[in-house]
Amino acid sequence: MDELKQQIKEIIISSLQLEDIEPDDIVDSEPLFNEGLGLDSIDSLELGVALKKKFGVKFSSENEDNRTYFASVNALADFIKAKREEAN
Repeated sequence: MDELKQQIKEIIISSLQLEDIEPDDIVDSEPLFNEGLGLDSIDSLELGVALKKKFGVKFSSENEDNRTYFASVNALADFIKAKREEAN
């Protein structure tokens, strides 16, 4: 799971072009939006596309659970892991 979290952090940084942030700067449990990293709704769209490309997971703009999935690196890792398990 730590490798998955590291990959998620790297995707956050590269897809959102966060030049002054290293993966170790992102706390797994810290919020990604508002406080925390301070991401916004446009960032969530870009991040969703990047995660889909890397992991094959799909996010629906109509899904009310997206806030939960994108809450933190931990939440994204749990979501991706669950989707992988569903696929197997």
